[in-house]
Amino acid sequence: MSEEPPPALVWAREPRAPRRQSLSVDRIVSVAVGIADAEGLEALSMRRLAADLGSGTTSLYRHVAGRDELLDLMVDAVRGEHPAQPPTGDWRADLGGVARLMRADLLRHPWLGSALMSRLALGPNSLRRVDFALAAAGSLTADASLAITLIRSLHHYVLGAVADQLAEQDAQRRTGLTEEQWRASVGPYVRDIVNSGVYPHFSRSVIEAEDLDADRQFEFGLDCLLAGIAAQVTASR
Repeated sequence: MSEEPPPALVWAREPRAPRRQSLSVDRIVSVAVGIADAEGLEALSMRRLAADLGSGTTSLYRHVAGRDELLDLMVDAVRGEHPAQPPTGDWRADLGGVARLMRADLLRHPWLGSALMSRLALGPNSLRRVDFALAAAGSLTADASLAITLIRSLHHYVLGAVADQLAEQDAQRRTGLTEEQWRASVGPYVRDIVNSGVYPHFSRSVIEAEDLDADRQFEFGLDCLLAGIAAQVTASR
């Protein structure tokens, strides 16, 4: 017996004409993004979405094949929230802009990071963003393999940096403590560690190191990454 072919990607199908004027793919995706932004992807189901739309669940399937396809549409919708900009020809400025825009998307839509890591983003807005990034990398190197590797490294850095920041925000929500209150709660324990002298390097960082905010930490790491990219490309030549 021959296997059933995989379903066609949503991007490869002809759009269907809506049967109800009040229900469209754009409206479905907009409401789904609102649910995910407010409550996380775990709160998003076709049943919940239908209830928020005032529709039957069956009606949703006339527009989207299921939750996975809905997530593909959501990812592409939020990646199209900013108009496309032409490359400037300055690879460092352009790749820095790619990283900052991606970070802004991830912070505005906290569910986006896990969605991007679990699927290929092949919608038109996502491809436009990738094409811009590759154009920026292409002004630095003519090696296509190296260019895509640079872009992936940049994306990995942004995903990791934002995941760390969101985890800290989530911990504050769960505990109900502000950062200052949390520091006050662990202060006595940290002082005991410092006074023990057992961990001298950790103790020095507690006493002497400047505590950078999330924006400054991100920019420092981004500068290091871009400098490393420049050095690696130079070495590869």
